[in-house]
Amino acid sequence: MPPLADLPEITTDLFINGEVHTTDDRLQVVDPADGVSVVGYAAAASAKQAEQAVAAAHRAFPAWAARTPAERAELITAALAPLEADRPATAEVLTRENGKIRMESFIDSIVFAHRFGLATGLVDEVDRAVELAGPPTDLRISYLPLGVVTIIVPFNWPLAILAASLPQALLAGNTVVVKPPPSCPLATTRTVQQVAALLPPGVLNVVTGADAEIGGALIQDDRVKKVCFTGSPGGGKRIMAMASESLTRVALELGGNDPALVLADAVLDDDAFQKLYSGTFDSTGQICMAAKRIYVHRSRYDEVVEGLSAALSGVRLGHGLDEGVNMGPLHSPKQKEYVQELVEASRAAGFEVREFGEAAPGADTTRGNFLRPSLVLDPSDDARIVVEEQFGPTIPILPFDDDEDAIARANDTWSGLCSSVWTADRDRAAAVGARLRTGYTFVNSHGAGVLDERAPFGGFDGSGMGREMGIEGIREFMDTHSVGLPPR
Repeated sequence: MPPLADLPEITTDLFINGEVHTTDDRLQVVDPADGVSVVGYAAAASAKQAEQAVAAAHRAFPAWAARTPAERAELITAALAPLEADRPATAEVLTRENGKIRMESFIDSIVFAHRFGLATGLVDEVDRAVELAGPPTDLRISYLPLGVVTIIVPFNWPLAILAASLPQALLAGNTVVVKPPPSCPLATTRTVQQVAALLPPGVLNVVTGADAEIGGALIQDDRVKKVCFTGSPGGGKRIMAMASESLTRVALELGGNDPALVLADAVLDDDAFQKLYSGTFDSTGQICMAAKRIYVHRSRYDEVVEGLSAALSGVRLGHGLDEGVNMGPLHSPKQKEYVQELVEASRAAGFEVREFGEAAPGADTTRGNFLRPSLVLDPSDDARIVVEEQFGPTIPILPFDDDEDAIARANDTWSGLCSSVWTADRDRAAAVGARLRTGYTFVNSHGAGVLDERAPFGGFDGSGMGREMGIEGIREFMDTHSVGLPPR
């Protein structure tokens, strides 16, 4: 790879009502691998420009909603055409601004298109109505689109996460304003603009800028009928409070403190450890549905510790575009500091911490947001490393003595996004999984790479509200409409 300073800077603008809009101010995007190299600049919209995007979506809504779902699906599918040829460039930009390795950025772009295909595959379900014969009335229950939707995207898997709600909103007949993450806006803006340019003006708009400057316009405008947000619990609370002023409904995906339960009869071969490693440490641990706590039956505890240790010994840290690198930096200095704090608190409490990995040949990991991955062994249940979501390359491993103990401890948390059960017994997996209070439970695997994306996705409790994907995800963008006619 050329020196970071020699890579071209990327510039993106706003895209509103089918047109490019420039701004006076710009957001500077810095490479997290060294903390100084400028990747590029994104437009920093004003509140007035954000309001213009909402107005454009509002104007475009009646005509878009009037199309049939099949017509909308055809237009949406055609609008994806430019993305495949642009995928290598998109992946390079995303790695430079996000920090994750090139392969993961490439997958991010692929999943974006894949999830659009899953959504349009449900086109026949969108207008399906229920009819109940009278008396007292001949009742027809159907669904109508909401109107303007704002989608606020996180930094970690911005394209894939956007595509868990954007195609569903569009297919249902809504118009959309997308707000990419301020620290990582470039690849998402490029991608959304390419799609939006092939849809009718105003149906899809993209606005970048500082949260404080444009958040109110995108959330509290009376014309915005729903806000979708993926991020932290604190951010979700702020979004919900803002939306309450205009009674705008919200969908929130707020991460999780996801448990993995390794039962006494689990099959622990090389494939299992690779899946457990990927489900925990992919994207430097910055995945909402990654395993965050591993509970292991005491009889298999040493086996799991040694198996994960072996997998982690192969970690090579460096810039995500470099060959031989399989773990990049954390996205922000703030997140690096937070994860370091959790690890050091574990050490100070007397828990054993094992660190792994080394710099790839030629990599300088003394700059930027690099952090060696680690395991924290047998911490107490009230340790911060157990109670809080790390969102980084470290995880506690805790022993248990029976399934009841494991289930109770797994459910004793603020969150409820995902979980996993590791066992050779399919019926046992089903029984234990049914008692875990999470939106999705994996069996003998964990993480985004093995998620069955036909399922509605979302969490319990502090992990948020609402569901993405599946017909349930489409219905999230529709209102129920009932007509009661006099019986024939």
